[in-house]
Amino acid sequence: MKQPNERKRILLVYYKLFKAGGVARVMTNLANELVEQGYEVSVLLMVKNTDSFFYLDKRVKIEVIDTFSHWGFQKINVNLNKYASRLPYKNNIKNYVYDFGQWQMLHNWMNKNHDNYDIIISCWYKLSSQLAVHKKVRKKTIAWEHANYQVGGVWWKGLLRRNYKKIKAIVCINTDSYNHYKLLNSSTWHIPNIIGLPFESYDSKQNSQKENTLIYVGRLDDDKNVEELLKILENINFNRFQLKIIGDGPSKNKIEKMIEASNHLKHHVQLLGLCTIEEIYKELSRSKIFLFTSKKECLPTVLIEANLCSNALIAYDCPFGPSDIINDKNGFLVPLHDQKTFQEKLTYLIQNEEELNRLMETSCKESKKWRKTAIIEQWKKIL
Repeated sequence: MKQPNERKRILLVYYKLFKAGGVARVMTNLANELVEQGYEVSVLLMVKNTDSFFYLDKRVKIEVIDTFSHWGFQKINVNLNKYASRLPYKNNIKNYVYDFGQWQMLHNWMNKNHDNYDIIISCWYKLSSQLAVHKKVRKKTIAWEHANYQVGGVWWKGLLRRNYKKIKAIVCINTDSYNHYKLLNSSTWHIPNIIGLPFESYDSKQNSQKENTLIYVGRLDDDKNVEELLKILENINFNRFQLKIIGDGPSKNKIEKMIEASNHLKHHVQLLGLCTIEEIYKELSRSKIFLFTSKKECLPTVLIEANLCSNALIAYDCPFGPSDIINDKNGFLVPLHDQKTFQEKLTYLIQNEEELNRLMETSCKESKKWRKTAIIEQWKKIL
């Protein structure tokens, strides 16, 4: 373990760790790396449950605020469910009630505890916006932006995020966000997420062991748009290939029905459900082509994982992130919702083994820029 010149006390702030999620994963990765570098690291959660779906070093301290105990949630939201179940925009009202109760509790917690920390890293735009208007903590707050800068509506995006100009720094994970925020705060950094092990352990010598597998990994919801991927595959000659889908979410039942209703898909598509990181690594190590039809992103971690595991990548050029990852050395960017071009690129790789092998080889070489050593050095410069 390396000791920094000054043992700084770092606090990372997020909602929860007990469920699988992209932000929770990259936050635990950063916490683990910082504590290994000799920093004193704590995590502040907005729920009582301190379990972590992802590995978290035992040296990382966990603090909690039980935001669901706030009177607004306990009285207003509970009564809305009980007496106004058909109220228009009920869920929007409940979200605002929770947000402002959580904000009040976070504000009070920071008043009492902020002196215990040298730097505060907020991992979601709502939390960052709340800290940006807190005069006692904003000068030591870093907004780590995992949502694209367009989300948040009038309140969070239009009014509160403009206060980012008053905080210590902004860390963006894609180029578009960096270009947007650097106009607001001169201390804006472009730092990709840490992926780390096991994905960085992949060696291109393992390519010879790969199978004829197409793969998708991610949440099954409207934004990830897996239904459109299945429509694309309806017109594909799989030619000994099969598709594996890893993930879970609200669209799962619809996806299952689409597969079962298609004589073509049900013989070539396999749903694996929610998998552990080790299981995902195992599947990406075996697959050859990663398919991605998301409508919007920030920086899709799973594309980098597939890149590290020497997959050729085919993805919609959605806002934001895929264009930071994919180039002619590792795959194809397809205009959003251009199903015909997506089909053509996939068919080309399925039918041209030599070109597919070339892309897989150069994909692994291209992935070196995503390795954690350089990323940690950038974080150390800010801290």
